[in-house]
Amino acid sequence: MNSLKEFADTLPDYAKDLRLNLGSMLSDQLLGDQRKYGLLLACAHGSGYRPLVAAAEAECAPKLSSEVANAARSAAAVMAMNNVYYRFVHLASNEEYGRLPARLRMNAIATHGTDKADFELYSLAVSAMNGCGMCIDSHEKQLLQHGVKPETIQAAARMAAVMKGVATVHATL
Repeated sequence: MNSLKEFADTLPDYAKDLRLNLGSMLSDQLLGDQRKYGLLLACAHGSGYRPLVAAAEAECAPKLSSEVANAARSAAAVMAMNNVYYRFVHLASNEEYGRLPARLRMNAIATHGTDKADFELYSLAVSAMNGCGMCIDSHEKQLLQHGVKPETIQAAARMAAVMKGVATVHATL
């Protein structure tokens, strides 16, 4: 597949809303191209669904620099780990886990090679997909400190929701 639109077109009629939502996101200009395509790529990788990753890679390759594309991939990779760990810390009844050092390497958070707010937005979207409230709160706080508007944060969460829905439905075909 050469595009996310072509990928979405393979969804069954019962998933028409997902097709329409993805199409709307692809044409939306609220986020700007770097954020939009970075989010699409991070969410595709965050879904863990290889066919969606391949479609997103094809869609985003001509639109993102290699540094931004790698930052989006890095956000998905580090959130795959952090979301599990910090969800555990948040959900465990024993508060001592929150006081212990995580002892997990997270260098990508500091050395991602793109705009800090964009990386935080990618991380927030993947954290939303993975259901880690502690990470969502942390990334939202950083985004607000960088002047990112709530409408932009909401758009990232919407994109995460649609990409997760697309991956879930397509995996059942």
